[in-house]
Amino acid sequence: MSARRDYYEVLGVARAATQDEIKKAYRGLARKYHPDVSQESEAETRFKEINEAYEVLSDPEKRSLYDRFGHAMPGGTNYGFDFGFRDPFEIFEEVFGRGFGFRTSTSRGPRRGADLRYDLHLTFEEAVFGCEHEIEVMRHEVCPECRGTGAEPGTSPIRCPECNGTGQVRRVQRSILGSFVNVATCPTCRGEGEMVSVPCSRCGGERQVYVPRRLSVTIPPGVDSGTQIRLAGEGEMGQRGGPPGNLYVVLSVEPHPIFQRRGDDIMLELQINIAQAVLGAEVTVPTLEGDETITIPAGTQGGAVIPMRSRGVPHLRKNGRGDQLVLIRVVVPTKLTREQKRLFQELGKTLDPEAVWQEKRSFMDDVLEFFGL
Repeated sequence: MSARRDYYEVLGVARAATQDEIKKAYRGLARKYHPDVSQESEAETRFKEINEAYEVLSDPEKRSLYDRFGHAMPGGTNYGFDFGFRDPFEIFEEVFGRGFGFRTSTSRGPRRGADLRYDLHLTFEEAVFGCEHEIEVMRHEVCPECRGTGAEPGTSPIRCPECNGTGQVRRVQRSILGSFVNVATCPTCRGEGEMVSVPCSRCGGERQVYVPRRLSVTIPPGVDSGTQIRLAGEGEMGQRGGPPGNLYVVLSVEPHPIFQRRGDDIMLELQINIAQAVLGAEVTVPTLEGDETITIPAGTQGGAVIPMRSRGVPHLRKNGRGDQLVLIRVVVPTKLTREQKRLFQELGKTLDPEAVWQEKRSFMDDVLEFFGL
């Protein structure tokens, strides 16, 4: 199985499957392809594939990432994800429990650390132009007192008497499928093969301490809510010499009081009076980088959109910028002086008196019509 199959296909579930449906599918397939009972030549490979799919789809955050990006890592080294899959027998043990009659986790090798998530809130301008942020995360690191041995300095760990240093205990169990040798993690030493007689006073024998760590995050121009930035190796520490996990910084962007964002375009609603609409005018409008002057053509109708090229949001992974779209709203005066009223009456005598009914439109209706959508 050189090509990685879609995880939903592996478990035989729909993309909209519930967590209960995913777990039910996993239980059936894991039993069928467990290497202790399956006679198929590729049973162990299928078993690992099933567990990999379940590990991702059973975790809401990992499932969300997979639904967006699939197996591919988007955008180079600073973006994307790395799931760091666990021992499949360990997952099987979590779902079915110990003593089910099948072999459980036997790995004592290096284990990758867990991934961490940090939610970072940005202003509208920070998301558009990019910035640097310092964040503080809490994570486990090697205890500096015992240097990861778990033993008080001056003492050393001892071999586990129950498993004789192997980290595993073997028991014969009977099930409806026959007798099986259950190789399980030693409950006394938790698979380490050694025990600490005098625990470290700093970490209590846990070999690690929970500490704050300050990190600098570079926010590139053009990010939006939901963008994730991966800081490789800044997650939880690995076990038994394994690599650390990653830290995912998930961004959320505050709304702007006058601008609305649509992809990489910025939309602004501009109100003008009837004279400006009829005769045309030069009007100053705000942009993300300061005020600029635009021309309102004579005879401009309400709902017209005037584009300001390259005044929008920088494209995240390519050169160039979006546009600023100025939506025109013609404001009808509600209070007139006697002279203004007389002038409008005179003007009205020269205009077409017929009224034309038009369906009520929204801001987005006008914008969508501008794009031909």
